[in-house]
Amino acid sequence: MTPEQLAETIAALAADKKAADIVELDVRGVLGYTDFFLVCSGNTARQTKGIHYGIHQSLKDDHGLLPRRVEGVREATWILMDYLDVVVPIFTPE
Repeated sequence: MTPEQLAETIAALAADKKAADIVELDVRGVLGYTDFFLVCSGNTARQTKGIHYGIHQSLKDDHGLLPRRVEGVREATWILMDYLDVVVPIFTPE
């Protein structure tokens, strides 16, 4: 899966979980450590966890992909998922 396809897949998965403000940023010419940021938000910490879980499970089950690192799940006011080519910050409105 190319970085572009991965970013599009993650955007679709986030939309399936009713994520708001989904923005795909192509940072290939700006950053050396990732190709895309896929930024989105959930209305509550519970929804943020749901978005994270939906992305995580679908990429694991359908593509065998696991994030290199995940942070912020416990508090869930923000969650950061790092798939190397695509970094996924998920925020609450705060």
